[in-house]
Amino acid sequence: MDALIQALVDILRPLGITEPVLQFMLVNAILGVSIYLTLYTGMFSLANAGFMAIGAYAGVAATQFIELPLWLGLIVGMAVAGLISLPIGLPVLRLKDIYLAIATIGFGEVVIILLLNFDEIISSVATALQGERVRIRLLEGARGIKGIPKSTETWMLFAFLALLMFLLWRLHKSRLGRAMAAIREDERAAANMGINVVYVKNVVFVMSAVVAASAGVFSAHLTRIISPGAYGFDKAVDILSFAVLGGTSTWVGPIVGGLAMGALPEVLRFLNELRGVFIGLILLGVILFLPGGLVNPAGVRLLFRRARRALRRRADAAERSSHAAP
Repeated sequence: MDALIQALVDILRPLGITEPVLQFMLVNAILGVSIYLTLYTGMFSLANAGFMAIGAYAGVAATQFIELPLWLGLIVGMAVAGLISLPIGLPVLRLKDIYLAIATIGFGEVVIILLLNFDEIISSVATALQGERVRIRLLEGARGIKGIPKSTETWMLFAFLALLMFLLWRLHKSRLGRAMAAIREDERAAANMGINVVYVKNVVFVMSAVVAASAGVFSAHLTRIISPGAYGFDKAVDILSFAVLGGTSTWVGPIVGGLAMGALPEVLRFLNELRGVFIGLILLGVILFLPGGLVNPAGVRLLFRRARRALRRRADAAERSSHAAP
């Protein structure tokens, strides 16, 4: 496995993609799977950054404070995010479209504020119980947790992403997958067909939270430092861009989008401070000319048909002008 990864890195190195960059590309791909699940069900949720933060802090708490191995920290982070998503999803998923997006952005901001003030809240509770001033330092507020061991390996990310891809492939063939697609097309018609819409949407919301939390655990053990500021609104928009670039017509789209968005800053490094401008132009171009994303066979066929018609019209105009010439 190590030899295959090294061979892949050697192939990508001329593009500026080293093994650490490849690792963050794979974390992005996992986040792409997270947002794909909700978008595929017709839910415009932007809570992924918040659940990523919960997974990162819970996973690091398990590996740092309890000294569990990474795989147990991964399970802890995913379990905590899943449990928190249950009571959040029940009221929030009654909303739709932009209202759901705003509510989930609000959830992400609440997570950030709680992480910033977690130590103060715990200290206040301990002071009230013991009757004397107690200061507890666990999450270190805005400074975050530092010195996290770099435990995430590239093969772990490949293996976890492969597992997610297999589960997605199976999900699309399952009853739950067909219910997700039916809800996306018409929620009321799906309910009339006997689909328990509330149940399916909550299950998908929990699945998305768990996957985002896993990305948070892996990422925290790559960066070696976590702070609440890394999981704000900017991160939520970044995760959404994976689906915009790759598309959501197939589960491959957000994975490709996450990989591409992770690679572009390094591939375009020669543009220095203009990298952000070009990445924005690429996203704009995809939205205008490939509204279904890069991985959208129907969109690509439509683009080719339009290009062929434009070339045919140009050829006809050139032929008419040649006949009209004396």
